[in-house]
Amino acid sequence: MHIVLCEPEIPQNTGNIARTCALTNAALHLVKPIGFSLEDKYMKRAGLDYWDKVEVQIWENLDECLASFNGAALFYATTKTNRLYTQVRYPSASVLVFGSESAGLNKAILQDNLDNLIRIPMIDIGRSLNLSNAVAVILYEALRQQGFAPLFNNTA
Repeated sequence: MHIVLCEPEIPQNTGNIARTCALTNAALHLVKPIGFSLEDKYMKRAGLDYWDKVEVQIWENLDECLASFNGAALFYATTKTNRLYTQVRYPSASVLVFGSESAGLNKAILQDNLDNLIRIPMIDIGRSLNLSNAVAVILYEALRQQGFAPLFNNTA
């Protein structure tokens, strides 16, 4: 599994997501611009001692990042669709794409990928789930659909 964060802004969220990726054997992809230093003490603290256990790649832009997946199934998390994250099938090498904390994914990305948009149901009170929580919810659904095989087959 692959987690892509487009323009992450909050170091603690990225650290928490890195920890989730390490514990689920998922790769983490960060797409610039990144709103904090990768040396940020809050990000490192949130990721605790998991940073050496997660594959992290930094990308200059989303197109470059997505091109590296060679036809893998791509899913874009947004509040701007009606398709629930539980209504799709996640192949084992799925790519889960998330936008920034303040803006989400931009409209052009959403418009170009209408068939691959997914959402987590929630009431509309002007805000959505914290990014690290949203990543965990969707990632674990994808892993559940695979019988958690990536977790049980880990040789680490």
